[in-house]
Amino acid sequence: MVDFIRSSCEELIKALTQTLLEDERVVAKIAEYVYAALASGRKVLLCGNGGSAADCQHLAAEFVNRFRMERRPLPALALTTDTSILTAIANDYSFSEVFEKQVQALGRPGDILVGISTSGRSENVLKALMAARKLKMVTVGFTGANGGEMDPLCNFLIRVRSKDTPRIQEVHIFLGHLICDIVERKITGK
Repeated sequence: MVDFIRSSCEELIKALTQTLLEDERVVAKIAEYVYAALASGRKVLLCGNGGSAADCQHLAAEFVNRFRMERRPLPALALTTDTSILTAIANDYSFSEVFEKQVQALGRPGDILVGISTSGRSENVLKALMAARKLKMVTVGFTGANGGEMDPLCNFLIRVRSKDTPRIQEVHIFLGHLICDIVERKITGK
């Protein structure tokens, strides 16, 4: 059991280290764009499925409430939370459109859409990214090692250097926290 625990930790550290070594500047750019959007009255929308949906809700809460510091609430919304909207779209149209229609309704030029998909192939996330591009939103993708189909749809794409879903998700939430921390420091001037 101890060997399993140790190897899991080593896999996480390797995935995080390799990802940051290759994408450290991309993470910094994402934080700059999120800060600029929020500082100019824009908002952050987030979408994903399963564990990634939970990450969207978690990160939206960090922006709206606070991360580490007392500051004004920042406009962020997880597109994964309104069951009436989700079920109406899925029932009347298709589950593949549940995020796309929300982006069309809520997104504005200069807003940020964060799409999270460990495989990079989640159809509803891909459609949301396409809709965001049409609206001239800044598109950010968090995915796994191969990137799936997200690359051409994202202004910024972070590929976690792992093929293991739990390790990918753990790195995603760390990177989300890192971006929240940077944005909050810039907003508060600390």
